[in-house]
Amino acid sequence: MLNILVAGLISLIITLIGTRSWILFLKRHAYGQFIRDDGPTTHHVKRGTPTMGGAIVLVAVVLGYLGSHWLLTLAGSMGFAGLDSSAQPLTVSGLLALGLMLALGAVGFADDFAKIRHARSLGLHAKAKLALQTVIGLVFAALALSFPDAAGVSPASPAISFGRDISWLTLPVWLAIPWILFIIAAYSNGANLTDGLDGLLTGVAAMAFVAYGVVNFWQWNQDCARQAEAGCYTVRDPLDLAVLAAAVGGALVGFLWWNARPAKIFLGDTGSLAIGGGFAAMTVLTRTELVGIVIGLLFVLEALSVVLQVGFFRLTKGRRLFKMAPLHHHFEMLGWDEVTVVIRLWMVAGIAIFGGVGLFYAQWVLAQ
Repeated sequence: MLNILVAGLISLIITLIGTRSWILFLKRHAYGQFIRDDGPTTHHVKRGTPTMGGAIVLVAVVLGYLGSHWLLTLAGSMGFAGLDSSAQPLTVSGLLALGLMLALGAVGFADDFAKIRHARSLGLHAKAKLALQTVIGLVFAALALSFPDAAGVSPASPAISFGRDISWLTLPVWLAIPWILFIIAAYSNGANLTDGLDGLLTGVAAMAFVAYGVVNFWQWNQDCARQAEAGCYTVRDPLDLAVLAAAVGGALVGFLWWNARPAKIFLGDTGSLAIGGGFAAMTVLTRTELVGIVIGLLFVLEALSVVLQVGFFRLTKGRRLFKMAPLHHHFEMLGWDEVTVVIRLWMVAGIAIFGGVGLFYAQWVLAQ
């Protein structure tokens, strides 16, 4: 438990204090955001706002996650009573999830840098971006289905899961890998699309990762490896995943101080792709893929609005289903103030997250 609190606190302090220096650095080098011309006109005043804020978030996550392990191990070795039992070793699951975030963050960083270099709102070519995401997703999926522990439990499972694996939906490896890849692509792009208003993605993702911290901690407390009883969970490294979730949640809460309207800095693709990848990793590694759809409902709705908009436009030869996609821009075009849109979508996301955690807990109750 102490590991979780320390990780969240370290990452929170780093983004809360360190983001200001990152903003000054980006301003000094004129690394500012370019705004799409066909978007809401109220966004034009945001042109030039520093972007690539996801970089400081990732630094905070890495230092929070690794620092909590190191500090508690050090404290335990120095003889502080009780801390030796709180210090947990790094795990394959935690490192895989962190690695996926960093890899997708690197793709986002390249995309952000291309926008700045070419002075336009479009970065990497869509095909190049998709190809990089695909390679990263395939590597993650293959590794996550490997590295079984002494009990034969690997970080990910080939079965489709709700709050735990659904045995009759176990996939062969050649289908499990594309399934995991689809989850990664869906959430990384869903988070990317959600990041269109000041503080929107940051606030929603902070709530989602805190929720996964709770889910992971509950799974650890009811781990079959610790106490084999009705309703226990077979998850590889739930406590370490809770530590990582706390590090991400803490980093995002600290970053929100600077990202709330009027934003002093944007996450950029560096942050949004990493956040989406981290969320996808949580759903896969905790065996909560279908519950994850509820917890990450806003990501799903934002992505779905774009898919529906494009499909409707093509089928009707030019008509639009929404005034503008993604979904948050539709509400802006209806005349809602940006802050109103953000707060109401936070509320929708919060209700969905609460409902998702409720479904997770309900399944445990029914298993008793």
